[in-house]
Amino acid sequence: MTIVAVFNQKGGVGKTTTVLNLAAALTRRGRQPVGIDLDPQAQFSSITGITARSADDSIYSLFQRNRPLRELIRESPSGINVIPSHVELSKVDALHGKGYNAINKLNTSLQAEKSRSGNTPWIIDCSPLVGVLSLNAIFACDAVIVPISADYLSINGAFQIVKTLKALEQVLKRRVNRRYLLTRFDSRRSMAKIILNMAQTEFGADVCRTVISENVSLAESPALHKTIFEHAPGSCGAHDYDALLDELMADGFIE
Repeated sequence: MTIVAVFNQKGGVGKTTTVLNLAAALTRRGRQPVGIDLDPQAQFSSITGITARSADDSIYSLFQRNRPLRELIRESPSGINVIPSHVELSKVDALHGKGYNAINKLNTSLQAEKSRSGNTPWIIDCSPLVGVLSLNAIFACDAVIVPISADYLSINGAFQIVKTLKALEQVLKRRVNRRYLLTRFDSRRSMAKIILNMAQTEFGADVCRTVISENVSLAESPALHKTIFEHAPGSCGAHDYDALLDELMADGFIE
């Protein structure tokens, strides 16, 4: 059972796109992952066609009344298992504070699911804010993927995450395994190469060898509520996410 959080403190970097298509790539290989939408904007939920009818049918009910995760899982039309988000999730910080019990709630619930779900991969779409929700994801996960679109503000967000993870390591008593993933990469742009070099210099072997190329089909698919494999299975975007999964599995990042 691998739990992966996808997180960057900057929006628009391909975070939800990565959750969606990594889950889709796993599903295509018969792994039946569960995607948890931990962002109050609920974009992952919307793209997969899973809308929570009420806050109680979303991940919010875990925090509000400790509802078991298995009761919240729904299968999307594309076959991905999803625990949806809801706008009420934005109230979690104010209602529950940042005490240890509040930020460890998702971890506790996932550990309870471990005996039931076997080798099920769990992929968490995080809120870009460092608060109770993103801290829950980091406390619960085995590993973090940090998407970095090929621009300066995005890699600056990744630098901030390094500081956050280092600060949390004293509490977690471990180093969180991580990979930095270049997205929206256009090799024709000098800025893309500069950002890649900056990432490799700063993060070394933690930078994914696979990059996600700038791709029209990847940009189109969310609007159509489809994964890249449904929308354009022969596209560069589909090839890149398949290659990413191959790399992560070969490295043992995903079991």
